Amino acid sequence: MKEIYLDNNATTRVDDKVLEAMLPFLKDNYANPSSMYDPARTTSCAIEKAREQIADFLGVNDPKTILFTSCGTESANTAIKGVVEKFGNKETKNHIITTRVEHPCVLSVYENLEKKGYKVSYVGVNENGELDIENLISLITPETILVSVMHANNEIGAIYPVYEVASKVKEKNKDIKVFVDGVQAAGKIPIKLQDSEIDFYSISAHKFHAPKGVGALYVKKGTLFEPFMLGGHQENSLRAGTQNTPYIVAMGVAAKLAKDALDYELTEVKRLRDKLEQGILSQLGNAKLNSKASSRVPNTTNIGFEYIEGELILLYLNELGIYASSGSACTSGSLDPSHVLRAQKVPFTSLHGSIRFSLSRFTTEEEIDYAIEKVPEVIKKLAKISPFQKELNELGL
Repeated sequence: MKEIYLDNNATTRVDDKVLEAMLPFLKDNYANPSSMYDPARTTSCAIEKAREQIADFLGVNDPKTILFTSCGTESANTAIKGVVEKFGNKETKNHIITTRVEHPCVLSVYENLEKKGYKVSYVGVNENGELDIENLISLITPETILVSVMHANNEIGAIYPVYEVASKVKEKNKDIKVFVDGVQAAGKIPIKLQDSEIDFYSISAHKFHAPKGVGALYVKKGTLFEPFMLGGHQENSLRAGTQNTPYIVAMGVAAKLAKDALDYELTEVKRLRDKLEQGILSQLGNAKLNSKASSRVPNTTNIGFEYIEGELILLYLNELGIYASSGSACTSGSLDPSHVLRAQKVPFTSLHGSIRFSLSRFTTEEEIDYAIEKVPEVIKKLAKISPFQKELNELGL
């Protein structure tokens, strides 16, 4: 049976070159990088090289602005909680602005802060999944301490104008901190943080062909926050814990490879994504495109299949070796419809039948052709057992 992996927004395969680079640090170069002897200097230097690679990947000049973490979730928690701990109080500095379409690892933190007495304003999106910047800026008050906007949406691929948002926030109040969840943008579009007004930017290695279990947080030079992980002096005393040398090395190599492959991502991966999208939409009268933002990452499409249950679609596709998802992997198992699609006001008729397909630079033309053949077959088969026969017949199924 063929295996067609189209869930690269959930995680990616580890690049062979990345695996090759990390293996020596799992076997021979295992010294603790904080120690003082020669083998430790080898591991310490490897970490600093990776820090330089990540800085270059994110378009910043100073590698010291990069902190290594365990994942994107830790990076987000570090930034958000670090700002609140440093600058917030429940009386006068208690306001945060974010969007309704953030990843659960971000929204959950804000929900927790609300329970503790902080006020959070949630900005919506239009039917295309696009953000109203002026509405966001209008919500700033003297009590606002943090504005948080993701760079690219994990479900629909929409790219948000984070540089413009950060600039306008600082124009209104330079003391407000700006955090950007860049997990789904890293490796898919160019990132240039050096001259931006963004204070914090989080990424996760397993989204661009490195292993799970390592992430990074960019902290703009001079930006203060309370460290989230306390203990030793690692990461300039801003993130305690023995550094995960092999995974950090892997992340650095993956970042370099991803940056080198950006042109391919923006052209060939986009071409294959568009081919998949049009191939499915052209065959099915009940298929509606949810990924309608004017600017989106090149690998992601989200398609709603009216009057068909999404979980059934995924089960049938799985039997054919096609692996996709109905939204964020972090909400897998939840029966609630996607909060992103609800914010986008996707019609109820396709809300529960929306499937995300996400490609990578390893996705092949043959795989896309197979998916274009099999996905419509699955939908037509499920249409025959749907209780909405009349509606589906009117749509040509």
